[in-house]
This record gives sequence, structure tokens and C-alpha cells, in this order.
Amino acid sequence: MNLLQTIWNLLTTPNEGIVGIIFNNWGIPFIFIEITVSFVLALTILNLNYTKKQMIISVLLLALLSGISNTLLPKPYCAYINMVLYPIFTTVIFKANPIKALVAHIVPLAATVVFENIYCKLGSSLFNMSYEELLLTPLSRIIIVLLIYSSIYLISRAVKYFKLNISFIENMSKKNKIVLSLNFVFALIAIGMQFYLGVFYVENLPWFITLLSIISLISYFSISIFSLLKTTKLEETSQTLEQAQIYNKTLKLLHDNLRIFKHDFSNIMQSIEGYIANDDMNGLKTYYKEIKNECNNSNNLTALSPKLINDPALYSLIASKYLLAEEANITFNVNICVDFKDIKISPYILTRILGILLDNAIEAAKNSDEKEICFDVNGPFRNSCIQKYVISIKNTYSNKDVDLNRIREKGYTSKTEEEGSHGLGLWEVNKILKRAENLNLHTTKNDKYFKQDLEIFNN
Repeated sequence: MNLLQTIWNLLTTPNEGIVGIIFNNWGIPFIFIEITVSFVLALTILNLNYTKKQMIISVLLLALLSGISNTLLPKPYCAYINMVLYPIFTTVIFKANPIKALVAHIVPLAATVVFENIYCKLGSSLFNMSYEELLLTPLSRIIIVLLIYSSIYLISRAVKYFKLNISFIENMSKKNKIVLSLNFVFALIAIGMQFYLGVFYVENLPWFITLLSIISLISYFSISIFSLLKTTKLEETSQTLEQAQIYNKTLKLLHDNLRIFKHDFSNIMQSIEGYIANDDMNGLKTYYKEIKNECNNSNNLTALSPKLINDPALYSLIASKYLLAEEANITFNVNICVDFKDIKISPYILTRILGILLDNAIEAAKNSDEKEICFDVNGPFRNSCIQKYVISIKNTYSNKDVDLNRIREKGYTSKTEEEGSHGLGLWEVNKILKRAENLNLHTTKNDKYFKQDLEIFNN
């Protein structure tokens, strides 16, 4: 009985030594609980699947580094270091986008600050204790910490149930992503300062100041994200209108070609009948090739559909290059046999590469006699467990002396005019290829065609 009373007294009276053993520096086992629930919430927001092995490795390594920083660095600097470690681990171990990881981990950090302020205020009022006494009493400190972790876990369940995630970042422009990143960097600083104030001054702050601080923090970042979402929505609408304009142009071309073909159909049939009647097979073959070319033009326009090229950025790029080639009287043959959503590559990277390759193809074909470009997308080709897709761009060209061994060098160009303005396209593509692990570019040529084969591997 005396033993139980002694234990109860130790737990219910301020005891800096016991609290230090339980929470300070290494804080076992609570540091493991804190890291686990923070990761669960962040990964739920990111909508990422993870294995037990990944979670265990993350928790153990982060607990070790957090313990070291808590031991070597004073507050609040150790708190800043720990806050930075979370998104880094999420990026490295769980393969998350760095910006998304930063955004996702703001939520558990903010939730921790908010719930700590709320529960400490409630505890001070209920138990008639000062903030310092509350945190130095083992039992009340354990209860507050467990309430905070339970609340964060419940938020993660709610996020999963309502399917709330931050996929909107994928649709943001580069400029808005930078703004969002800066916003959340300042959010980290603000949360750190709030944490510092909560630790040292909360007991001296009246209720309404604490509540106002929490509401202001949440409101500011909510309004900021809402504004960015609205901006992103406007950009998406603008892109949709631009794509609609391009699509309308291709539809008009298709409609005009079909009208001409339909108008001339009876004349075509009569001409064929004349060749057959005179048994002129050579003439019929020549005439057939001309008809086939007209049909190919209509088929190419049919291929330029947002339903077939189902990535908006790629559709806009390919359709605009097709129209550019059309204006230069270049025959642009399109053959797409894949679903672009199955190709594991960033649309931003793919559009950068294809934009350069298609510009080069148009420029070369424009100066050739035949004026022809072939754009083919094929796959998947399977090699063991790896899938490969191939995007081929083949064009006619006039300069047969182009050096394939030098075309990716900075400043090298096959053009004779304005030397200083050329030779950077393929050099830029080569830089992108060096940074990518799943891309290869093969360049070949023959007497008629110059060909670029972009290989994309799905690991």
C-alpha cells in the first residue's frame, strides 16, 4: 500500500527528474509515438502507401537524430532541426515530392502546437496548476502528451476517411510552387516561434491571446492556400481554353479536309474507273499514293484528340507543333498506340524534351525537299520486369553531313545562319537525360531521315 502511495505521489507532484527521464532529450517511448503519428498523418495527406519496414526505419533513425539534436542543441534550435528532418526523411525513404513532403508535415507540426496550447490551458484551469507545475508533474504531462498524439491520429483517420490530400500541387505552375514553398518555410518559422512562446510564456498569457494566436495562425495559412488554389484554378481554366482553341483549329482542318475529299469523291471514283478501263496499273498506283496521302492527313488530325493524347500539356504541345508544321507545308504523320498515363515520367520533363526535338525536326524538315515528319509513340515493350516506351521523331533533312557524335555539344549546330543562336537545344536535352535514371535518347540517320528515339523505362 505504501509502495502504491509512493508511486502515486511521484506521479501527481512536480518532479523534474522523472519528467526529464520520460520526456527530455531521448524521451523514450514517447518520442517513438510522436514520430509515428506525425508520419502517419503526413503520409495520409500525401496519399502514399508505405511498408512497416519503411516506417520502422524512419522512426528509429529520426528518433536517434532527434535525441542527438535535443542533447547537443538548446531550445528552440533543436526543435527547428527536428522539423526539417521530417520532410527530408519523407522525401528520401518514402520517395515523396520534396514540396509535397514539406507541405504535408506542416499539418502535424501545426496540430501539435495548437493542441498543446489548448490542453495546457485546460489542464491549468481544471487542476488549478501553473503551466510549469503542469508540465513538471509526470501524470498530467503524460495525459497531455497522449491527448495530443491521439488528436493527431484522429485527424489522420479523418483525412483518410474524407480522402483529403494535396494532389492540387501537381497542377500548380512553377511560380505558384515556389510561392507555396516560401509560404510553408515561413509557416515552419511561425510554428517554431509559437512553440517557443508556448513553452516559456503560455502561463502568463490570457486565454483570449492564446486563442487569438492559434486562430490567426490557422486563418493565415488557410487563406494563403485558398488563394493559391484559386490562382491554380484560373491557370487550369486558361490552359483548358488554350487547348480548346488548338483543338478547334485541328477540328476545322479535319472538317475542311473531309469536305474537300467528299466533294471530290465522285471525281476520284471516275478517275479510278478510267485507269481500270485502260488497264493502266502504273497510273493507278501513282494516283492511289496521292489519295493515300490525303487520307493520311485526315487520319493524323483524327489522332490529335485530347481523348487519345490524354495529358493536357502533351496534347497542347503536340497539337501546336502539328499546326506549326502545317503552316510550313510539312507533312506531319502521327501514330500513337499507348495511353500516356501509363508512361512513368513527369509531364514537365517530357514536354521539355519533346518541345526541343519537335522544333528541331520542323526546322530541318522545312529546309528539305520532301518536308515530312513522323511522330510515333509505341509500347510497352517488356524486358524482364521492366516496361519500355519509345517515342520516335523522324524527319527529312537536307544537311547529310551532320555529325551525330557532336550534336549534343554546347554550341554545335548544323545551321549556317546565326551561329550564336543555335546549338543549345540538344545540349539542354542531354542535361535532362543525365539527371534522369529512366531515359535514353538514340540518334540515327540515313539518306532520307534523321531520327530521334526517346526511350522511357517504367521500373
